Amino acid sequence: MFSKHIQNDLQLTDSTHKEGDLYKVITAYGKTFELRYGYYEDGDRLSLLCEPVVIYPDFLKEPVYTDDGAPFVTMVQDVCKNYKGETKRTPNTTCADCKYFQRGEDWIGICTGPKNKKNE
Repeated sequence: MFSKHIQNDLQLTDSTHKEGDLYKVITAYGKTFELRYGYYEDGDRLSLLCEPVVIYPDFLKEPVYTDDGAPFVTMVQDVCKNYKGETKRTPNTTCADCKYFQRGEDWIGICTGPKNKKNE
């Protein structure tokens, strides 16, 4: 049969998440988002070393706004040209570092920067 080490590995494999599995549903600022497991890079899907991770919406590709026009962002999203923060802007600066970022549930929030508000 299998050694204990292989049996333990198989048990871990059986309990891992699969691509498309629901992580959770969150509601932030009047909008609902389904977060599912998946891959950010197609190459990761082919690697035996990569497991699915939680996929957050790409608000740069598909913008979503609150009812009053504030854009949704993730806290790990690269900052825009209107960044205002206590630290100098670097290539690693994210929306979470900006004074305009208002956190919602999980890693999703909104940008309260007046220049980023959707004009109606």
